[in-house]
Amino acid sequence: MNASAHSPRKDEEVYASWSSPSRLFKKRDREFFVNIGAIVFLLSVILVFVREFVLIATVLSIVFLIYVLSTVPPEEIDHRITNLGIESGGHFYRWEECADFWFEEQWGQHMLVLRLFMAPRVIILLADQPRDKIRERVAQHIPFREQPDRTWVDNAARWITEKIPLEKPQA
Repeated sequence: MNASAHSPRKDEEVYASWSSPSRLFKKRDREFFVNIGAIVFLLSVILVFVREFVLIATVLSIVFLIYVLSTVPPEEIDHRITNLGIESGGHFYRWEECADFWFEEQWGQHMLVLRLFMAPRVIILLADQPRDKIRERVAQHIPFREQPDRTWVDNAARWITEKIPLEKPQA
């Protein structure tokens, strides 16, 4: 990590700081992997008949990624909200780079989501941080959205997740 990641910037005021996992994590059970395996097997058989071997390799690579992300716990990283921007995991996002923000919840974990002008979204797990305090500080610099604009990819992912559950819902 570079030296500037830990040294305060000129006229920097820290509003909040905390540590949380670097990404969402949910330990998956055997049923999840059996369902994934069955879908991949059927898809691979179909792709063999149409001689799409590169596509089979791509599907197997994605399954391997899913397996790794479901079995390897994430590392803990530090986050800071300051008057100059947000630092998360050693990356600093200036307020001028941020378009807006909102909160989401998945698998019982609360997240702060930043939409940047020239980059993908930044997702920061809040751990035990109160959402009201974070919202108050971030909203001083960028607009808050109650409901973010959903793209067709967001809608398609939600539809597939609802229609093809890979594990039993938690009670």
